[in-house]
Amino acid sequence: MSERHVLVTGAAGLIGNAVRTKLEDRGTRVIAVDRVATEVDGREVRECDVTDIHGLHAIARAHDIGKIVHCGAFSGPMVSPDHPIQMVQVNIGGAANIGELARIIGGVRVVFASTATAYGVTPPAPVSEDTVMVPDTMYGASKAAAEHVMNAYKLQFGVDTVNLRIGWVYGPRRSTACLIRQMLVDVMAGRTTHIPYGRDFPRQYLHIDDACDAMITALDREALPQQAYNITGGSWLTLAEVADTVKRVTPEARIEVAPGDDPGDMRQERFDISAAKRDLGYCPRMTLEQGIRNYLDWLRLQEGTK
Repeated sequence: MSERHVLVTGAAGLIGNAVRTKLEDRGTRVIAVDRVATEVDGREVRECDVTDIHGLHAIARAHDIGKIVHCGAFSGPMVSPDHPIQMVQVNIGGAANIGELARIIGGVRVVFASTATAYGVTPPAPVSEDTVMVPDTMYGASKAAAEHVMNAYKLQFGVDTVNLRIGWVYGPRRSTACLIRQMLVDVMAGRTTHIPYGRDFPRQYLHIDDACDAMITALDREALPQQAYNITGGSWLTLAEVADTVKRVTPEARIEVAPGDDPGDMRQERFDISAAKRDLGYCPRMTLEQGIRNYLDWLRLQEGTK
């Protein structure tokens, strides 16, 4: 019998592409889909929106799907904030379609790319996975609801689902708003970066390689004792401290960070990632400084190919 395929949704996105690439590079057969057919670094991505249940089932009929990595969704609160109904349809409806697909196929592990944003403002650290989620954005609410959908498919139908609550991802191929990228692009252009908030505002960044490792490890483990896991890069730094890290990497950087909270983000305390270390063997490989160097090298390479 030939090896079963892994279905990766949102495969043109940051995490989905990284997961798809690493799976294929190790020899795993992957069906990569996104809402629009495209090609990423020479790898084909098929058209299939996660809201299209018939399209998903057509793929399942044509291929032997053994596992699913579900990254297909609105990827952050900054993406289409004025279209909350569409966000609900994609993030929650898409999760239900993936759960249903897994139920019908049977015997399928589903790893869902959730978000730390689903917690909303958190209580004092350490923030463990049993912390009650009180999201204060439609994005966070849609991801929290999607987790509940995944949980219900597990409890009612026995679908093998697990949710990874992922922190602020940065690194090569990030296309949505990212302060680290802004700082690095400004350095490359010889500009001063002006951040009008955040001197004492904490954020928990996660390099794309570590996010990818966590997703694949969760996909591979035969049994997981928890339904959800926090995944961060292990640091909890103010934006001023992040700026200082950028300056250590590129001493020529000029970055000004004003006081005040980020108006587009909520204040969150340090997330406890000990469960992911225990059950997934997860340990971030990239310190923030290493990750910023990696990102800068990639940005410079892209600039050189223009």
